[in-house]
Amino acid sequence: MRPVMTDLTRSSTRAGALSAARALPIVCAFLLGVIVVGGTGFAQMAAAHNAAHDHRHSIGFPCH
Repeated sequence: MRPVMTDLTRSSTRAGALSAARALPIVCAFLLGVIVVGGTGFAQMAAAHNAAHDHRHSIGFPCH
């Protein structure tokens, strides 16, 4: 006897597949943001450093 697939089973399986497929771009975007903000914070260019410094203050991140 074959198990019966209910709508709930199908939708939860589909939702799990969609969340796994969306996880990689979300993680990559987060890492890119961390690299851009963190990297410019240590940059020697005054304009890039000041922009990152102001951004850290605007999101409430204590940096000094």
